[in-house]
Formats: sequence, C-alpha cells, structure tokens
Amino acid sequence: MDPVRNPYAPGAGQRPPELAGRGRELDVFDVVLERIARGRPERSLMLTGLRGVGKTVLLNTLRSEAINHLWGTGKIEARPDQSLRRPIAAALHMAVRELAPRHRAPDRIDAFLGVLKAFAQRSTPPSGRGGAAPKLRDRWQPGIDVPASSGRADSGDIEIDLVELLSDAAAVATDVGTGIAVFIDEMQDVGAEDVSALCAACHELSQLGAPLIVVGAGLPHLPAVLSAAKSYSERLYRYQRIDRLDRIAADQALCAPAEREEVEYEQKALDLLYEKSGGYPYFVQAYGKATWDHAPRSPITAADVRVAAPEAEAELAVGFFGSRFERATPAEREYMRAMATLALVDGEEGGRDDMDAAVPTADIARALGRKPASLSPARDALIKKGLIYSGERGTVAFTVPHFGRYLRTQPA
Repeated sequence: MDPVRNPYAPGAGQRPPELAGRGRELDVFDVVLERIARGRPERSLMLTGLRGVGKTVLLNTLRSEAINHLWGTGKIEARPDQSLRRPIAAALHMAVRELAPRHRAPDRIDAFLGVLKAFAQRSTPPSGRGGAAPKLRDRWQPGIDVPASSGRADSGDIEIDLVELLSDAAAVATDVGTGIAVFIDEMQDVGAEDVSALCAACHELSQLGAPLIVVGAGLPHLPAVLSAAKSYSERLYRYQRIDRLDRIAADQALCAPAEREEVEYEQKALDLLYEKSGGYPYFVQAYGKATWDHAPRSPITAADVRVAAPEAEAELAVGFFGSRFERATPAEREYMRAMATLALVDGEEGGRDDMDAAVPTADIARALGRKPASLSPARDALIKKGLIYSGERGTVAFTVPHFGRYLRTQPA
C-alpha cells in the first residue's frame, strides 16, 4: 500500500476524511440556524464527551456550517486560570469583521468596536505594584482602530459587561439579518465567575430572542460546571452527548476514504479494527493509518490489522496516553492506578468499556488504605489537569478512553 495515499488522519482536532456518525448533530445545528434566521427562539448548544470522540472536529464543522449560513463566527479555547475577557473579545471582533462588509452603516460597526475595545481593555491592570507601570504582558491591545467607548460593557463586573457586550453584538447581527455564533472549546476550563457571566448573558439573549448563540464543547462534567454556576443552566442550553461511533459509522469512517483510493477491507479486518478501537474516532483513525501502512495490498485483511496494531498502540502510548500520564505527580499516578484496578473489577476488559465506569472515591481510599480526605488534593489536581472528572457526587472516571487499560500495562 502506498503510504502517500494513506487517507487517515489521527490528530488533535484534525478533521477525518469521512465525518461519520455525526449526522444527527449536524441536523440539529441546521435547525437551530434556520429557526434563529426566522426569528424563532433557540437555545445555545453544549457538546460533551470524553477526549478522542471528536468534539473539536465537530465544533469546527458546526462553525463551518454557520459561516455557510453567512453568520459571523469566532472561536476560542478556554484555559484554566485565564479570564474570558480577552479571548471572547477577540472572538467577537472576528465575528463582527465577518459581518461588517454587509452592514449599511459603518458608524454602527465602529460604535460596537468602541464598546468591544472598552470591554477588552477593562482586564488590563491600570498599574503595577506600588503604582509602577503594568508589565509588558499586561499591556495588551485588542487591535481595534477606534477609540474605546465609555459607559458600556466597561464596569469591571464581568457579568454586567458580558451581557451588554453580547447584546450589542447581537444587534449588529440583527442589522444584517443574520446571527453570531461564539464557539468555545474546552469549556469546562472556563473560570467559575466567567461561567456564571456567560450563563447570565445567554439567559438574557434567549429572553430577548437575540440572534447570538454560544456553542461549547467540553468534558462529560461540563453540565455540572454550568449547573453550579447558575441553577437554570439545565434549561438554558441544549446538551448533546458525543459518544463513540457505532459499528456502522466506524466502518464508514474506514471504508469510505479507502474506497476513494480503490482499496477494500475484508469483513474480519473491520471486525478486528472495531474491537481494537472501541469505536472511538481518534483510535479509528490511528488504527486505520497504521493498518494501511502495513498492508501489502487490497483487500486489507485481519492479519494486516494484527501486524499493524502494535505500532498503533505504541504511538497511542506515547502521544495520547503517555503525554498525559507524564503530567501527573507520583501521588496522582497512584490514585489513577487504583482507579484503573477498580474499573477493571467493575467492568470487563475487552467488553464493556471499563474507562467509562465511574469509580467511588471511597473505594479508591480503601484500596490505598487512606482516608478519603487525604486523597482530595490528588483528586482535585487530576480534575484540574483534565485527566479525570466527577460526573456524580462521590465518583470519578477517566476523561480519556482506554486510559485504565493503558495504566494497567505500566510498571508501578
């Protein structure tokens, strides 16, 4: 097989050659866009799922759909301990720039940009310690060539300011008969104060029927993060769980690109590939790429998959699992190993996906012979690093598919 013609693309956020199994999510988003275009009320969207299920790919695809509908769009990736002001200001700047050529009143665009600049600059400290000039990293300018306005979205209260800013952005979209969509990846990392402000802004926009929506993507505990910020968030957003591909979709993800290269798979090869990948899109691409490179000819056989599997697993062990494992401290690794052992007891290796099984924190403490309170620092640090999540009170689970299986192969 010619490796140059290999169609598979395992990569972070990289769109696969065949976006299989996501038709329902795309259809839902099309309905949202059409309803808003007709002045009908709609909720913002939240995509949740484990790492490797294609949330970022889907988020980018939805953004492309919004652009095709002539919406203004902007995208950010949330980071822990980073204020939302600067990134969301940059996203809205991009969105309004996309709409500006179709706006008949340039003064309206400039007026909004003045508000946007005031909002963005409100995060810059007026001076350093002892009245000294702010450090270079704090002297940030949003690249807007109009003077900052005063008295709108610049109070310093992120909740008040964000409501005003998004309302003004929605008004610009209304002027041109379209909408604005802000896409936020890794949304579980948005700070508590900013999450509360974002929920309040979305609530206000939904009540006004304004044509601006937020499309977020995050780990499975994102709904709990939003609910902790505002009690009404369960009704504020439309939640969509992004899961692994079913057998038909996984086969399509492998076969459709291969057929375009005039290559076929034997049925037993597809059976083994699904068993190895578990249907997780990132793993489907990883095993597909390795199998293509090792197969001597078409059709690709189960023997080819068996030969290629160790290479795919070695690459995943370094790039997908190992890089995350290395970020953990010895105490955190001990905690995760206990989780992996308990997950195997509760699940079935090779059957039900043990990495999805939530493990009671009390059981982890018993397995380690420790008091639960003494393990809280390790648990909280792992949650902050995005390695585990707590979907239900008193339980934790891995954010990464097959991570428990990987940990059980590592020496203590």
